[in-house]
Amino acid sequence: MSFRNVLSVLGGFLIILGATMLLPLGCSLLYGEEDAAAFLLSFAVTCGSGALLFFCFRPKEKQGILTHREGFLIVSMGWISAALFGSLPFMIQGVLPSFADAFFETMSGFTTTGATVIRNIDPLPRGILLWRALAHWLGGMGIIILAVAILPFLGVGGRQLFKAEVPGPVKDKLTPRIVETARALWITYIILTIAEFVFLLLGGMDVFDSLCHAFATMATGGFSTKDASVGFYNSAYIDAVITIFMAAAGMNFTLHYCLLTGDIRTFYRDPELRFYLGVIFSATLIVTLDLRLHIFQTLGEAFRYGVFHVVSIITTTGFATDNFAKWPALSQVILLLLMFVGGSQGSTGGAIKCIRILLIFKQTYKELYRLVHPHALVRVKLGQQVVSPDTMQGVWGFFALYLGLAALATLFMSSLGLDMLTSFSSVAATLGNVGPGLGLVHPATTYADVPVAGKWILSFCMLVGRLELYTVIVLLVPEFWKK
Repeated sequence: MSFRNVLSVLGGFLIILGATMLLPLGCSLLYGEEDAAAFLLSFAVTCGSGALLFFCFRPKEKQGILTHREGFLIVSMGWISAALFGSLPFMIQGVLPSFADAFFETMSGFTTTGATVIRNIDPLPRGILLWRALAHWLGGMGIIILAVAILPFLGVGGRQLFKAEVPGPVKDKLTPRIVETARALWITYIILTIAEFVFLLLGGMDVFDSLCHAFATMATGGFSTKDASVGFYNSAYIDAVITIFMAAAGMNFTLHYCLLTGDIRTFYRDPELRFYLGVIFSATLIVTLDLRLHIFQTLGEAFRYGVFHVVSIITTTGFATDNFAKWPALSQVILLLLMFVGGSQGSTGGAIKCIRILLIFKQTYKELYRLVHPHALVRVKLGQQVVSPDTMQGVWGFFALYLGLAALATLFMSSLGLDMLTSFSSVAATLGNVGPGLGLVHPATTYADVPVAGKWILSFCMLVGRLELYTVIVLLVPEFWKK
């Protein structure tokens, strides 16, 4: 493994990250906010550090491809670097003077978790608010993919970065070249973001709030510009728009690309999409009826709040229009389970992902069928495609590792003196990149009261969850560092 390659690519990555700080800097100057100096200094430090790494460690000869180990290390270190340098505006401006809090907030942004430690969001400068939303948007499709799409001059191949950034049981390849695939995904991402921005403007949101919420929605992030989140607007129209685009963000973006290119048949025949929509429909039905019986006076009200939060949680967005910690136990349990399900493969959502849950169901049914028909030859199929035993083994391995990490992190959190509900839901919400949980971290509060050690544990959960476990966990294997 060439550490020279790794440091050089990370340098180019930091240059991109620093350049993105120009957008909130421009916003601060436009509105005359006090945080312009913080972003100017952060821009200089980030780009300067990136340029130093890029030019000092740039390989003397152009490298054709990265090795798999270099790809894993670059992606993991890229996200950690984003959290480190992205926390500078919060610390310089004094919004979050504690490094642990600033790192937690930034990691939450780039991993599209949406868990916050800021108690009062409303009075924050617009530059800081835009930076939180922009961190979501960049992290949603993946800054590494952005680098692969627009920075071929780095001199290293992008396939290993793409694989490490977009892990999953089934790989979707839109175009023969990785760079073209990354560009196609980003174009689709931008089109959907612009569409939501326009629809929110039509609903009465101002330009700034529309932009921030469009960024956070398409990234399935959840950072809002208001303390009351989307509930601040008290608008059925805005709720509906954000619900629709959250659901779209939780779908496989290759399907959106198929729609944009006229391939409607592939969109409607996708088995994971049908499962994803089926889970949303079933969960919405149960939650709506539960809310109608115990809280809301009309079925329309119950449906409005029920479908919003079901979609918000399964897509791991984390927006809220009501405090679901006060909902009936059945609805809370449904939402807690959805934190583990997550969105589709190839979406900006987190958690286990629908395709893995679907394959586990199919495998379980196959085993039950074999008990009844022991001599039958039954294969797990996804649509018309037979799923290989190796793929199923990977799915079960991921599932076991995910639950094991959730259990271990819950034990660590409970050892810090937190109650069981807070410990478990905070881990589920951060490992799944959801954001709000239950107990002390419900939607009407923040993670500010979590002990410092707990914030570091949850930051690790966010990182591992965003990169789907293996990309980070593999760095802890001793063989990874051996020649």
